[in-house]
Amino acid sequence: MRAKLITREGFNALQKELDYLWREHRPEITRKVQWAASLGDRSENADYQYNKKLLREIDRRVRYLRRSLAELNVVDYAPEQEGRVFFGAWVSVENEDGETRRFRIVGYDEIFDRKDYISIDTPMARALLKKEVDDEVEVRTPKGPAYWVITEIEYVQDLE
Repeated sequence: MRAKLITREGFNALQKELDYLWREHRPEITRKVQWAASLGDRSENADYQYNKKLLREIDRRVRYLRRSLAELNVVDYAPEQEGRVFFGAWVSVENEDGETRRFRIVGYDEIFDRKDYISIDTPMARALLKKEVDDEVEVRTPKGPAYWVITEIEYVQDLE
């Protein structure tokens, strides 16, 4: 089961997407569907079929966003988090081969289109929680355990 957590920044981005889809994009596509329908035979009208499909996709995304935004818990930065890994932290890690990675631990809805974000539900994030700089963590992977050392922890104070 997924954690229903999100950063303030992520919540605002989803809210902005919902507003755009509902107030701008959907009305525009609805006008196109009405125009295409007015041309007559809908079964052979590519404009009508394409925009009707797009309208269904927009409606599906709007329903998802409305449901998700109502269920998500926004986690804001707190000064008590400093020095340890918690939700919303930027974490840098290094393995014994010298490979380094830097990522932010966020909610599931924030990871898409971002290579530098990982979900709180991933094995890496779970292993890092509550750890400090220079702590070694064991991450269970399908290939076996992987060991990483935390080299840096940083928090961005989200603005409302």
